[in-house]
Amino acid sequence: MRCPYCGSLDTQVKDSRPTDDHASIRRRRVCPDCGGRFTTFERVQLRELTVVKRSGRRAPFDRDKLETSIAHALRKRPVAPERIERMVNGIVRQLESSGETEIPSSTIGELVMEGLKGLDDVAYVRFASVYKNFREAKDFEELLGQLGTVEEEGVSAPPRRADD
Repeated sequence: MRCPYCGSLDTQVKDSRPTDDHASIRRRRVCPDCGGRFTTFERVQLRELTVVKRSGRRAPFDRDKLETSIAHALRKRPVAPERIERMVNGIVRQLESSGETEIPSSTIGELVMEGLKGLDDVAYVRFASVYKNFREAKDFEELLGQLGTVEEEGVSAPPRRADD
């Protein structure tokens, strides 16, 4: 592991322990050349995934990009970071266990929408508006109508307020 301070390739692991969700290993490292200390995280990667964009362009799958897009949708929403991490881990696990090495970006988008729908309706609508490229207010109305149908079926109806 390269030292982020001096660039030395000779860093030493001082401490290793699993993260709280046991999905990765946290390693404390020290550089013998400059004395710098830093932390790295190690995750199991079952296979190299490639994302096939709508344009046909291919790019390596980037877990950080997935986390960032989900974080944008969930910005200022009351969702615990642990639940977000579990969702991201679940999506990555599904992609890796699919057996495919090339994943269409639409598949990833659908998995994210499915996960956000279970976490937070507002984040779901935010993500859907970008993912589905909403152009008009009626696009939002249609999506909200679909959410309303699910709520009426008793899946995730919000509690009634006293002033209703």
